[in-house]
Amino acid sequence: MIIRTIFLSISFFLYIGTLHVHGQITKNKEVTDLIEKKRTYNKNNGFGFRIQIDNGFEVAVKKTRNLFKFKFPTITSYILFESPEWKTQVGDYKTRLEADKALNMIKVNFPNAIVVPR
Repeated sequence: MIIRTIFLSISFFLYIGTLHVHGQITKNKEVTDLIEKKRTYNKNNGFGFRIQIDNGFEVAVKKTRNLFKFKFPTITSYILFESPEWKTQVGDYKTRLEADKALNMIKVNFPNAIVVPR
């Protein structure tokens, strides 16, 4: 009787352990699949943040970009057209924290600058 109880207890714990391991494998596969989907989305749509320092008419935006390039020659700048206005955006930041740090430095010269998603 004692041997049978020990055998059943061990069998029960092995069965529960197997379920737990299989549950973890399923969860890890789901997480891995979600990460892969996010990477694919980021590749196709871009990711991260930029700092927008100006928007409006084409001539004014180009002047702002030239001034920015003079003051911050190591930071990449972009001119975008999204009807009906032009935008000057700068930087390529992976996280909001990186963008906010750069924003503090850039706001000294461009007080209307804001962080925008890419």
